[in-house]
Amino acid sequence: MEVLEEQLKVLSVSRRSRPEEPTYLLDVVLQPGGPLAVSCSNFSVRLHDRESLRPLGEFLGHSGPICGITFARRSSDLLFSGSADGSVRLWDVRRRGSNAVQTFGSDSTHSFCSFDLNCSDALLCAGTEQVDGEDSFLVFWDRRKAGADPLGVYSESHSDDITQVRFHPQDKDRLASGSTDGLVNVFDLSRGAEDEALLATLNSDSSAGAVCWCGPASSRLLCLSHDEGLHLWDLSRLDSDQPLSLFSAADTRSLELLPGGGGVDYLVGGSYLEEAELLLVVGGTKSGELHLMSCDGGGLRLLRSLEGGHASTVRCFLWDAQGEALVTGGEDAQLLLWKPGGEELTTGKKETMKSQSALRLKSRPHKKHAYQREKTT
Repeated sequence: MEVLEEQLKVLSVSRRSRPEEPTYLLDVVLQPGGPLAVSCSNFSVRLHDRESLRPLGEFLGHSGPICGITFARRSSDLLFSGSADGSVRLWDVRRRGSNAVQTFGSDSTHSFCSFDLNCSDALLCAGTEQVDGEDSFLVFWDRRKAGADPLGVYSESHSDDITQVRFHPQDKDRLASGSTDGLVNVFDLSRGAEDEALLATLNSDSSAGAVCWCGPASSRLLCLSHDEGLHLWDLSRLDSDQPLSLFSAADTRSLELLPGGGGVDYLVGGSYLEEAELLLVVGGTKSGELHLMSCDGGGLRLLRSLEGGHASTVRCFLWDAQGEALVTGGEDAQLLLWKPGGEELTTGKKETMKSQSALRLKSRPHKKHAYQREKTT
C-alpha cells in the first residue's frame, strides 16, 4: 500500500485525448495487455491505446444509452456492452469497427440499466428498469450459447430500477445488485430459485448507484448512492452476530476531507486494488478537480488531490497497475492518463463540452425499506 500511495502522490497528466465530437465518457475498462475501451453518451464504444490514448477504433450498434462495458477474463479479445435498448452485445476487439459478434436480448419491455459477466465468462446478468411501474428484473443468459433465450429471471428482490449488478471476482455464483429502491442484495446463484439464492438484503437508506466487491478475499461490499452516500459492509460476518456495517456516511459531501475543511461535490466510484490491498474511492468537484481517497472501517482518508486535468464532472476512472497509471474520463469529453511524474505534451484544459445525447441521471424517488438479512444455513 505504501508504494502505491507514493505513486499517487506524484501523479500528473501525461496524455490527453480530445475527440472531435463532444460526448460524455461514461465508463472505461482495460483489456489485459491491450487497449482501453470507453463507453460514450452517443451510444458508441471507443478503443484507445493504453499508453498514448490514440484512438484505435469504434463500435456502433446500440440505439440507447450504454449502461456498462467489460472485457471477458479468459478470452480478453471479447468486449461486452449493455444498453437501455434492451440488448447486451459482444464485440471482438480484433475486428475494430465491425458489427457485434453476438447479441443477447430478452422481453421487449426490458430496458437495461446495468449488466455484468461472471468470472468464468459463462454467465451474463443484466438489471432492468422498472417495468410498467411495478416490477424490475435480473435477467440471466448462458454466454456460450449463441442466440439463446435467457436462462431465467429474478423478479421479486427489487421494486425499482436495478442500477448495478456485480459478480464476485473469484466466486462465479456470487452476485450483488443495487437499486433505486434503496436495497443492495447478495445472491448465491448455485442455490437456484430466487428466494433460496438470496443471502442478504442490505439497506443503503437511499438510491443505490454503484456497488464494488473489495477487501480480503473480496468479502466486503462498497455501496455508493446517487445522493453521495457511502456504505461499507463486511459480508464475512453473515454467519455471526456482529454488525455488517464497517463504515457509513449518509452524505460524503458533509465530511471535511480536504485541506482547509472542505468536502467533495460528488463521488465518481470505487475500485479495490488487490495488490496494494487498498479500496480506492474517487471524488471530485464541479470544477474538475479529483480527490483520491482510501476507504476502510475508519472511514475515508485523502491520499491525493489532482488539478489541471478535467474541466467538468468526471464520470469514470481505472487504475492500471501494470502501467502504474490512472485513467479518467468525464463530461468534458476528455480521456486523461495520469502517471507518476508525468509531463503532458500539450498544455491547457479543454473547455467544458456538453452533449445533447448525454446519459442523464434519473432523479426518481427511492423507497425506504427496513433493514433485513437472511443468513446462510
